[in-house]
Parts: sequence; structure tokens; C-alpha cells
Amino acid sequence: MHVGALFEFTLPEGASPVYLKDQFERMREAHPIPPPWNLKLVGGGRIGPRLPLMREERDIDLGYHVCHSALPHPGGQRELGILVSRLHSQQLDLHRPLWEVHLIEGLGADRFALYIKMHHSLVDGVSGLRMILRALSADPAERGMPAFWTVGAGKHPRRDAQEGGSATPLGNAIGAARSAADALAGLGRAALDLGRAAIDDRPLQAPYTAPASALGGDLTGQRRFATQQYELERLRALAKTADCTLNDVVLYLSSTALRRYLSEYAQVPDRPLTVGIPVNLHEADDESTGTAIGMMVAQLATNVADPSERLEAIKRSTADAKRHLRELPPEARKPHTILINGPYLVGLIAGLGARAPIPFSVAISNVPGPSQPVYFNGSRLNAVFPLSLLLHGSALNISCVSYAGTLGFGFTGARETLPNLQRLTIYMGEALDEIEAIRRPAGVPAAARG
Repeated sequence: MHVGALFEFTLPEGASPVYLKDQFERMREAHPIPPPWNLKLVGGGRIGPRLPLMREERDIDLGYHVCHSALPHPGGQRELGILVSRLHSQQLDLHRPLWEVHLIEGLGADRFALYIKMHHSLVDGVSGLRMILRALSADPAERGMPAFWTVGAGKHPRRDAQEGGSATPLGNAIGAARSAADALAGLGRAALDLGRAAIDDRPLQAPYTAPASALGGDLTGQRRFATQQYELERLRALAKTADCTLNDVVLYLSSTALRRYLSEYAQVPDRPLTVGIPVNLHEADDESTGTAIGMMVAQLATNVADPSERLEAIKRSTADAKRHLRELPPEARKPHTILINGPYLVGLIAGLGARAPIPFSVAISNVPGPSQPVYFNGSRLNAVFPLSLLLHGSALNISCVSYAGTLGFGFTGARETLPNLQRLTIYMGEALDEIEAIRRPAGVPAAARG
């Protein structure tokens, strides 16, 4: 149940031959370690999985949590992917704080990487990235910067129960009761909306309607990881030409790559694969950790052969999914996630494994990162690639992070279920070339949605 990220850096100009050795030694120096980095399961492996309570640990063995690896020659992306796949396959030790960091050198002459993994109960993609970025700097000359795990969770904004009104105990109680009523009514309307979507042809995609595919089945613990990176301006230009959002482009590229992959290695289902799209519920000024995500479900139109028609089908489906989520009261958006994922999680807890009902075929997420370059002790961060968790019945996750004018994709797949995962990255690049060739020559944006 861990998530992770791969950060690739360039050494500062004129770095000494022992720069990375010095950085690693500084990382292992004793420092006060705040939450969530110092949180440990109560009861360790015996009680923890059934009673997931946390306590703060004072004595943390950084010699265990902070590791140093080197890639074999020639030290390219392939060797890095093999190592990170192996590291992400290994479970976290439930008897220790739930994180690991690996400093990886040998990535060419002047580059290195950091692989970080944390239990998903501690962070989601947005809160984890925000926390780590607070340890980086926009100043390439800054030195003496602390390690990520010495920077804890930030502030959680507090809002009055009744904005513009009194925050008395009675007012708070009335506000809480009103919010609960609004949430319950909103969930009722959402359930009815999804129920109708399950039996008719509207663009809104209901959960638990995903077709059987090669992405399902029981999973083992081994993972494969692959990456891809594009210039954001290129993707935004395509989105403008196609009159859609950047997220629609991400879904289209993923859908087209999956369609080709399944056609070569398995079979493309007659009905479209469906996608779960996490939605950030953290407020803009919320620097706390923990998970705060909503969920939308849309179709990927993998059963549509024509690229333009596939993109249009995805646009219609995501537009209706956004409408569905937008109509929910804010208080109902977190419970709505339970409404979508609840039956699946209950099935897993009951030990059904891959027999548990699947809410969607694949999860695809897009996490915003900083628009300008950032540095760690003079080393420029070049790219961020997210890694996610996989559960029974869902053998693939595609996540991406925007950073300094680029969009970095991370493909996390079940090793035994999805052979040659790196071909998805190749097919995604070819999908981008194809849709650009179709959409750009005319120079006229697609018709606006009605």
C-alpha cells in the first residue's frame, strides 16, 4: 500500500568527485524527524494491519531508511527503471516508520536520482509532493539544505463552521448538522445519477461497469516501472486545437496506448475500459499530509477505432463526470469517494482478492507541480515521475506530474500480468504524433461542447 516518486537531478556545475558521498553522509546525520516521517504503526505487523493506529517514534534508524545504490554501466533509463521496479516491489517494514529513500548514482556522468516511497495512509500524491517540494529551493546557489524527512507536514487551514457568522458551540453544532444533511442529500442524488448511468447510454460512466480485461486478476508483489516525459507546451497546444483540457489529452494518450498494447498482448474488450480519476480535495493553502481525494469515473473509449472519435468520446465522458462531481455539495465529496470505492474495499477486506467488484479498469492521475525549476543543494531537479500502488483486479496505474514546463508520466504495472510494460511508453509517444497529425493541419479548433 505504498506510493512513491522518482526524482532525477543534475549535479551542480563544478561538483567535487565526492559530492554525492557527502550528500549521503549528511542525509544520514541525526536530526529531529517530524511527522509523518516518524509515525509508526502501533503493534507492528501483528496488530497494525487490523488496527491502523500510529504513534511517533523518537529513535529512527536512518541507516535503514536512507540507502545508497549505484547503477551498472551504462547507467541509462533502462537500468534505472529496472532498479526502481525492484525497489517498488518490496513492501515497507511495518515495524518501522513507513518510508524509505534511495540515493541512486551512476545515471550518466553528471546525474543522479532519488527514489522515495511512503505508505499511502501518510500521504496522497498532492500532499506528498507539496511536502517534499518545501525542502527544495528556487535558488541554485543555496547550500546546507535539510533532507526531505526533516521537513514535516505544514499547516492545515482552519475554517469557521459558519463563514460570516458566529463560531459559538451552538452555531458550530447547527452548521455541522446542516452540512451532514446537505452531504446526505447530495449523496442520494449522486447515487441516483450513477444508477441511471449504469442502465442507459448517457456519457456519465457508472462505477462497477468495467469489462473483463487483461488488467484484471490476482496480482503478485512484483512490479514494473516505466517513464515518459513531454513538453507541456506541446500537450497544451494539442488541447487548444482539440478544444479539450490537458487532462483529456492525458486520458486520450493513455487510452490509445492501452488499446494498441491490448491488441498485441491480449484482447481489446468490446466495451470501453473505464478510468478512475483522483480529484484533489486539499485547499490551495493546505500544507498538511494525509489523504484528501475525490474520485471521478469516465470511459476511455478503447473500443473506438477512429482516433478523433475516441478523443471526442473521452471529452463527453469527462465533461459529464465533472458535472456530476460539481453538483455534489463540498461536504459530500469525500463520502462520494467511499460510495465509489466502498464495495471494492469491502471485498478486499473480506478476502475476495480479484473476485471483489472492480469500480474501474485503471486509475490515471495528474498532479500539478512547480512551474519553475527547483534545486537541492545546487543540484537541479530535471524530472519527477510518480509511482503508485496496485490492488487486486487493477494491474496498471498511470500517473503524471507537471514540473518546469514538462509532464512526467510514471507507469506502474504488475510484472507477471503486463509483460513489456515499457511498450506503453512507446505507444503513447506514437499516439501523440498521430493525433497531432490529424488535428493540427486544419488549424481550426474542434467544435465547442454544447
